[in-house]
Amino acid sequence: MNESFLQIRGIRKEYGPVVAVQDVNLEVQRGEFLTFLGPSGSGKSTTLYILAGFENPTKGDILLNGQTLLSTPSHKRNIGMVFQRYTLFPHLTVGENIAFPLKVRRKSKAEVDSKVKEMLRLVRLEGFEDRKPAQMSGGQQQRVALARALAYDPPVLLMDEPLSALDKKLREEIQHEIRRIHQQTEVTILYVTHDQEEALRLSDRIAVFSKGVIDQIGTGPELYAHPRTRFVAEFIGDSDFISCDLLSSTDGHATISLGGDSVFRIPVHGNAISGKRGALMLRPERIRLSRNRVQEGSLAATVSDITFLGNNVHVATETAAGESLAVRLPFGHEAITGLSRGEQVHLDFDPDAAHVFC
Repeated sequence: MNESFLQIRGIRKEYGPVVAVQDVNLEVQRGEFLTFLGPSGSGKSTTLYILAGFENPTKGDILLNGQTLLSTPSHKRNIGMVFQRYTLFPHLTVGENIAFPLKVRRKSKAEVDSKVKEMLRLVRLEGFEDRKPAQMSGGQQQRVALARALAYDPPVLLMDEPLSALDKKLREEIQHEIRRIHQQTEVTILYVTHDQEEALRLSDRIAVFSKGVIDQIGTGPELYAHPRTRFVAEFIGDSDFISCDLLSSTDGHATISLGGDSVFRIPVHGNAISGKRGALMLRPERIRLSRNRVQEGSLAATVSDITFLGNNVHVATETAAGESLAVRLPFGHEAITGLSRGEQVHLDFDPDAAHVFC
């Protein structure tokens, strides 16, 4: 992935007084799996529809291989599309559905038959070519929709929340299939979802959308370990936030106080002003819990609830200042053996794994 061949430049979309997308800029590498992640109304689907040609931008441009797409109608952009609703033709068989875009492009019967067989093998539905969509499960129908979108070898495949209608187990199975198919075909995929776990499982990179802009773009580990905004910190993974006092700030770090001798030097984001308040972000699985104080500055807390979640245990605590902190420990961890609600504990964390947002 060393050639940037799809460029989104300053895209803006207005619906009257409502700005759905504002100043979105992206460069997508050939063969990349890039996910647009964000809540409803964040602008991710609108951006995808502009790429597909279903919407026209108010401002900006889209370039594919250096050529603008805006003057090309959607049906001539040669871009594949898979929707949440499978949009299969109910009166056509599986094979006929896959063949449809090839016949529209006037491919020979031999080419069509060969490609349909190839696509059925790709999505592991050999022997299903004579079935109607109504005779298939939701997961199978979505695989047919994927095969149809890939049948004419599009340079880009757009996927708009394609798995949101499926149950969790089936969704995970199809995610695995999508990942396999991407690796096998090396098609460039732009994928829209509001499910952070899905984005982390599938993507090479993730663009996090919020209120019509991209807050941050990066790999899953980058976004998780180094969020640049509080929104990204909250949206990617689980996080705790507690108030802190800003004592000083230099070189991208702030010295903060949580009261008493709890003073730390933490990576800071935003305009850190001494004497002001900030928000300290901690990941639940990076917090250490002990019955006895093991280091200077540890936080005293009271256990308010304990929840068994299979391979880990969620411990809800409340600090002396009345703020909530969730701690996640692996099942069987010695710190939770015999632990009960109302018990006093001490919480420690690695300052380099924390963040302060101002």
